[in-house]
Amino acid sequence: MQNAYEEHKSKFGKGALTFNNFCIAIGSNEPKCTTCHAGYGWKDKSFDFTSEENVDCLVCHDSTGLYEKADGTGGMPMFEKTDKDGVKTPVDFKTIVANVAKPKIANCASCHFMGGGGDAVKHGDLDSSLLNASRSLDVHLSKEGANFTCQRCHTTENHQIAGRSYSTPAFEERTTLIENDMASRITCESCHTATPHKTGHKANDHTDKVACQTCHIPAFAREKATEMYWDWSQAGKLKDGKPYSVKNEFGTNSYASLKGSFDWQKNVIPEYHWYSGSMDYLLLTDKVEDTSKPVEITKIIGNANDPKARIMPFKAHRGKQPFDPVNKTFVAPHLYGKDDTAYWKNFDWQKAIKAGQEYMGLPYSDEYTFVETVYYYPITHMVAPKDNTVACASCHSQDSLLKNIDGVWIPGRDSEGFIDTFGWILVFGSLAGVLLHACLRIMTRNKRK
Repeated sequence: MQNAYEEHKSKFGKGALTFNNFCIAIGSNEPKCTTCHAGYGWKDKSFDFTSEENVDCLVCHDSTGLYEKADGTGGMPMFEKTDKDGVKTPVDFKTIVANVAKPKIANCASCHFMGGGGDAVKHGDLDSSLLNASRSLDVHLSKEGANFTCQRCHTTENHQIAGRSYSTPAFEERTTLIENDMASRITCESCHTATPHKTGHKANDHTDKVACQTCHIPAFAREKATEMYWDWSQAGKLKDGKPYSVKNEFGTNSYASLKGSFDWQKNVIPEYHWYSGSMDYLLLTDKVEDTSKPVEITKIIGNANDPKARIMPFKAHRGKQPFDPVNKTFVAPHLYGKDDTAYWKNFDWQKAIKAGQEYMGLPYSDEYTFVETVYYYPITHMVAPKDNTVACASCHSQDSLLKNIDGVWIPGRDSEGFIDTFGWILVFGSLAGVLLHACLRIMTRNKRK
């Protein structure tokens, strides 16, 4: 199987070996995963990415709302729909093709809001509430606000859409449209400049170290709860020999036999990290020596000394995933399919992991355990109105939101014994001088008449 692995790697590059907290890995699960990953017929690793015939134009350009992908078909469209009474109706492709248009939010939403297996699972700042966003939820997408479409910021040239992709940053330079009217609008600065507030406003002094999102997105998942934890080790429990699920107060699954247990949260305060615009990521071939703490599947790149880095909000999605303790690598189980090795058919981790690793051409020791992981997502949507920004005291206090940020002095959060003592001496000394001066003025007022 080594040849298959090399072929897979040469065709797909590093993307073939990446994995995540959600459905773990695409490899051997393509028919299910590629319902969103664009293309027609991506059912296995023989898929031809160079063929224009495999490009799905309608998923982005349908304006009717009639076009849908068929689940489990490797990205093929749905050709007929079944109503609640079981009546099947052919999809009207003539109407769909006659009404192609520039993408709307709903086109992007069909995949980006539904990633990871459902609405609001992945990102935290991207979910169906943005389809008809109020101004309080997102000032850019709201019809009462700027009424933007996604491509207003994700500028596109020759179908190359501006945005971040793992280690590829969303932008290389922070350029404003004033400087270059052909620049990408992917950064806040491109429209708002590096001094977006009124002249003399203290907030303008923060923009060299603090991302706009840090102040202007006080919380994510403000209308719909988002998934914050996924424990695969709990999967496989049955009732009366059959899979089952349990709903939580948000109407989402807190448990499902196919996938394990989940924690969902609403109005989540982000984590904050230095971020230069790029992220590193773990591969299925990377050895992990230390599993005593959550393993970072994505690693945020940036530090206080990096001039490109800013303090940025993140969703930290945590989970528990299968791991080979002998080879010290994560594994890619075969989840989806009708064959006996698919986990969602027989709930046998041993068979599923062995089949998935063989498909990927990767080694497996026949031993597995489950390891805690964390996967980071930058938070950049759901920008709140200016009257709902993060309060200054939220960062400039002992209980600061930025308590884990190092390499920078934050007044109110940080202190130094000698400097603080000397400062208070100056304050009280100045106060004493003022009071002494006032007393002398009062005592000598008659003499001055």
